[in-house]
Amino acid sequence: MFTGIIESTGKLMEMAEVGGDIRLTIASNDLDFSDVKLGDSIACNGICLTVIELLDNSYAVDVSRETLAKTTMQYWQTGDVLNLEKAMLPTTRFGGHMVSGHVDGVGEIIVINEDARSIYFEVKVPTELKKYVATKGSITLDGISLTTNLVKDDIVCLNIIPHTSEVTNIAKHWQLGSKINVEVDLIARYLERLQSAN
Repeated sequence: MFTGIIESTGKLMEMAEVGGDIRLTIASNDLDFSDVKLGDSIACNGICLTVIELLDNSYAVDVSRETLAKTTMQYWQTGDVLNLEKAMLPTTRFGGHMVSGHVDGVGEIIVINEDARSIYFEVKVPTELKKYVATKGSITLDGISLTTNLVKDDIVCLNIIPHTSEVTNIAKHWQLGSKINVEVDLIARYLERLQSAN
């Protein structure tokens, strides 16, 4: 489990094919690796990935073809900046919301406007996900826990404050037409399941 509060950014150093799957090597000078061990989970742009090798200020993860096909990872290139968050501990301050690291779909940025000191974005989410998103509710975009301003059909409207833009990959990678990972609120998912079970 994660909270959607990004701890640092990292750089994608390598994407290599290994036995039909993909192995990524991600480096970060800012992420605290002192408590990271093999088998731990680190969310990369909102995708929960398992550490299979630890190196100096970097780590490697294996990725299945399923994950590659269902997330923005299919568009990643060496040198891309990724949002990183280690799995939460029982003692972690819960600053965001409950995030599983299991991406539900890929959205697209369709509007970007300056709005005083913040940046206004509109993100088109997959049609099948729109029922899980509510105005003033929580959504995870590229691993970042965000609050929606307004939801218009399959369009999510939100403002990004300067701090969030500075400590994530937003300033470098969120542009018109950019594809971003979407994870809807877990509570909405469980409520739907409870209702359908009756």
